[in-house]
Amino acid sequence: MVVGVDYYPEHWPPQRWATDAALMRQAGLHVVRLAEFAWSRIEPAAGEFRWGWLDRAIDTLASAGLQVLLCTPTAAPPAWLTREYPDILPVDKHGHRHSFGGRRHYCANSPIYREHTRRIVGAMATRYGQRPEVIGWQIDNEFGGGQTARCYCHNCVTAFREWLQRRYGCLDALNDAWGTAFWSQEYADWSHIGPPPPHGEKPNPSHALDYYRFASDSWVDYQQAQIDLLRAKIDGTQFITTNLMGLFSDLDYYRLAAGLDFVTWDSYPTGHTERLSKMLYPANAAETRHAYDVGDPAITGMAHDLMRAMKDKPFWIMEQQAGHINWGDYNPVPLPDVVRLWTWDDVAHGADTVIYFRWRACLYAQEQYHSGLLRHDGEPAQGWRDVQAMREEQTLMAAIQGTTVPAKVALLHSYDDLWALELQPHNRDFGYLRHLFTYYRALQRAGVPVDLAPPTRDLSRYELVIAPTLFLVDQAIVENLRRYVERGGRLMLSVRSGSRTMSNRVVDMPLPGLLSDLVGATVEAWHSLPPEVTYPLEVTGLGGESFAVETWAEALKPVGARVVARFVAGPMGGQPAISLNRVGRGEVVYVGVWAGDPLADTLLTWLLRRAGVGPLATVPPGVKVMHRAGEDAEFLFLLNFTAATATAALGESGYTDALTGRRVGPAVEVPARGVVICRWRQS
Repeated sequence: MVVGVDYYPEHWPPQRWATDAALMRQAGLHVVRLAEFAWSRIEPAAGEFRWGWLDRAIDTLASAGLQVLLCTPTAAPPAWLTREYPDILPVDKHGHRHSFGGRRHYCANSPIYREHTRRIVGAMATRYGQRPEVIGWQIDNEFGGGQTARCYCHNCVTAFREWLQRRYGCLDALNDAWGTAFWSQEYADWSHIGPPPPHGEKPNPSHALDYYRFASDSWVDYQQAQIDLLRAKIDGTQFITTNLMGLFSDLDYYRLAAGLDFVTWDSYPTGHTERLSKMLYPANAAETRHAYDVGDPAITGMAHDLMRAMKDKPFWIMEQQAGHINWGDYNPVPLPDVVRLWTWDDVAHGADTVIYFRWRACLYAQEQYHSGLLRHDGEPAQGWRDVQAMREEQTLMAAIQGTTVPAKVALLHSYDDLWALELQPHNRDFGYLRHLFTYYRALQRAGVPVDLAPPTRDLSRYELVIAPTLFLVDQAIVENLRRYVERGGRLMLSVRSGSRTMSNRVVDMPLPGLLSDLVGATVEAWHSLPPEVTYPLEVTGLGGESFAVETWAEALKPVGARVVARFVAGPMGGQPAISLNRVGRGEVVYVGVWAGDPLADTLLTWLLRRAGVGPLATVPPGVKVMHRAGEDAEFLFLLNFTAATATAALGESGYTDALTGRRVGPAVEVPARGVVICRWRQS
């Protein structure tokens, strides 16, 4: 296991660097990330490189036994570049050009910026690509952050037209795919097509979805240009990655991750909880049980699992929160041991390396209130003490490194579906990620780890696959699901699945469209429900429990499928709402309602039992259970995100505390904001 830190030597006098390096080693750190925002210090004028300070910083760190991860500094073009070439600055959807003074102020489709990117990246790779102290490279920094994923400048308009020509071949195909006969939107020349309009009527959703795809592909292409430059010059042992942002959804991370050796992401649990809670939880959600300073374990966990899904293998944390942050509304200070809890949560979900942000709190500019492992005065902060206290645990971390998270359940996730539903939700409360999060939390409450996966991935290793909203569907997706089910898999589909073609047009067949044969039922009617309206539902096939349905409801007409639940009153009274259809050796369940937490728990209990998937442990609210497995041993993680000691029930004896070697179980006490790691039976 490697632990490290993000360091900015350009922020501090050179005579301090050796002291910092010694303190890093004292804390048990191994790797240091450098230079992601250092372009102006490396190249203060066009073609005028000053390497001395960076050479000295690398030498100082290496002399202390530390390894270096270098970043290409393209996320922050210097003032001389933007002043000489203002055309590189991006334009927002309202036509306003960004200005210098922050970061990410460039357009990925600017030919001029591409030229300067080639120069700076090529120069860095030439100088450091063979240095043994440099173990790898991070490209840029947090692509698309700060609402910069989609640019609308003239370079992007030209690139968009070229992207459309490659995608559709001819205008007739595009006009058909977009349905441009509506409102006289038909195009007779490629030059007539611009970005989706920001003013007046809402844009054509097919046009807008393709622009989202194009903008995402622009970053994929820009990143690949840097990858190609680096590959041509670096030592074959140096890796290439970049830092993603968890549940950030303006870019298709599956495509962005494809060219990387592995993915990393930036984990800030308190900030992500504050920023994402309203989007992920319904307005009437029950009170959360986690402590105020630890972040929401479900939000952080879903981001971890999504990042693991990108390459279907372990990942890194490139920036792990190590104290209070500066960009939230309240920015609470994590209490002692919370950084340890976050680190082990990273590992439990599949992280093989954790790098803490940042080394020392900055004295100036935008991040003055962002804490580091050291305080502003250079003395150790609580984060440094937490990391230093984990030195003895690094042996266990190293034993876990490279193992997998062997989930038996998959939750299907698609950026295309997310974007399409964002463009036309048809119900303010119908959020794509909110719907996924409902089932994710239900699985976490059930003590069952889950993989997130795109609908095109091979699903054969899973006992249960859940697709809450498989909105855009083509024949390839249908055949992938059919293969899985016919061979014995269990698939759960839910509302609005199969509604659209891949170009975001409504299908001209009974819903769920191409999925109807698999489902064994069609959707006879669908209702978008305002907040004050609920439809009563009785799950007749599961003991007759009753539930109140909110947000979305669909009445089904079985065509071979068995009815599992019906609406008992209201406009859909008496009509089926949930069905089960046998297909080959497997089965497909269609849930024609938006499930709240009680119904999601009931459905998951039933589906997991049918799939033969049991809980890893029984845990109270606010406690998480995870599992990693290797050739020689398996590890069970119990993580308590509450402010009180909690008890987890393992269900059997025979476990060993992986840190102390003592036998544990079947009941295990987990300290407040604490962790227990059990070694599973030897394989």
